[in-house]
Amino acid sequence: MKKILLALILVIATAGAVLYVFPATLMASLQLIGQTVAGLSSKQVEVADLSIHYYEGGPQDGETIVMVHGFGADKNNWLQFARHFTQRYHVIALDLPGFGESSKPHASYDVGTQVERIAAFTQALGIKRLHIIGNSMGGHIAALYAARYPRQVASAALLDNAGINAPHESELYQRIEQGKPNPLVVNRVQEFDQLIDFVFYQAPALPERLKHYMAEQAIANSSMNQQIFQQLRDRYIPLEPELGKIEAPTLVLWGDHDRVLDVSSIEVMQPLLKHPSVVVMKDCGHVPMLERPDETAGHYQAFLDKVAQSTAKPST
Repeated sequence: MKKILLALILVIATAGAVLYVFPATLMASLQLIGQTVAGLSSKQVEVADLSIHYYEGGPQDGETIVMVHGFGADKNNWLQFARHFTQRYHVIALDLPGFGESSKPHASYDVGTQVERIAAFTQALGIKRLHIIGNSMGGHIAALYAARYPRQVASAALLDNAGINAPHESELYQRIEQGKPNPLVVNRVQEFDQLIDFVFYQAPALPERLKHYMAEQAIANSSMNQQIFQQLRDRYIPLEPELGKIEAPTLVLWGDHDRVLDVSSIEVMQPLLKHPSVVVMKDCGHVPMLERPDETAGHYQAFLDKVAQSTAKPST
């Protein structure tokens, strides 16, 4: 028994050393664990000559939730959040073209083009009706999707979304107007710490080896991200004229310490939406589903329950 126990300890120690030396393996392992805990499977589909990778889980006959990540991110941003919904809902979190494992052709990546790609994606999967939720750029896309396809959208949830001319300009846009480097595009390893501090109010603790690997990945994507960010600015589609076209109940959720997109955007959005619900999370940054996934999921579930109650037919 002692020999077996010693062997197990050696195996665990060896595995830990391997993961430390090979951070890519550690990252893949963490993502696989998160995916498994969330009840999601990795899938891929070809749509309009694009390979789109996505997570899918939950009952196929359940109501569908489509999760849309933000700029510079990917489908893994939703793992901790999504696990709260796969017991009851059919959950899909995709890598938008240009990000994650999906295709990155020399093409357009403005929000209008991405909306039509998601429309083609949902059609390819046979999804007739959906709840759509997006963060940051993904929130901009989700709102525009709900405006363009009102009959398909049962609800929309916008988490710190882009697309609004906020009454109080965010720190990100102040920096850009001053000609300072964009903190969302990482060109050097040390800039990754600045990115983490910028998007989180309370940044998560990360092992240094893993953080260094993530920084290297961000640097590898920096040229593509810079091109996409420039397209988002050059081909900007304001949401103000679009929000009134959204027929579905809409949750607007924001972190009150968002430095990327200012919380004052809510002041513009709420009067323009037909069926708004508003949540402001205290002491939270730009990515609430990452910074406080359990709390964010609780707010979203309460919103979905409210939507279900409002659409339920009276019993006879």
